[in-house]
Amino acid sequence: MEFLLFVCTDPTAPPYLAAEDNIEEWVTDLEARGAHTGGNRLRPASDAVTVAVRGGETVVTPGPFVESLDRIAGFDTIDCADLDEAVAIASKHPMARFGRIEIRPIWPFE
Repeated sequence: MEFLLFVCTDPTAPPYLAAEDNIEEWVTDLEARGAHTGGNRLRPASDAVTVAVRGGETVVTPGPFVESLDRIAGFDTIDCADLDEAVAIASKHPMARFGRIEIRPIWPFE
């Protein structure tokens, strides 16, 4: 089963400590197990634009779709047996300590 992990900031979380950021170790472990299928950081929300088509017109709005103190900072895609395994993997991501990880099953077109 494939899952998308939204790596999110959280202003209420403990402060980020670079010395405790073991993202390389986390990715290397998942790649060795064949569970990590992709991922990357995202530019800040201030670099985002939101696109919608209304009445046949393309509307481009600066900024993210949702105004919030929490921001999507990156993403990972993983392939694992089930949601329980996805939760176990996400719980070891460094941003689970410094932010939040939203797990969402990928819903492929069939």
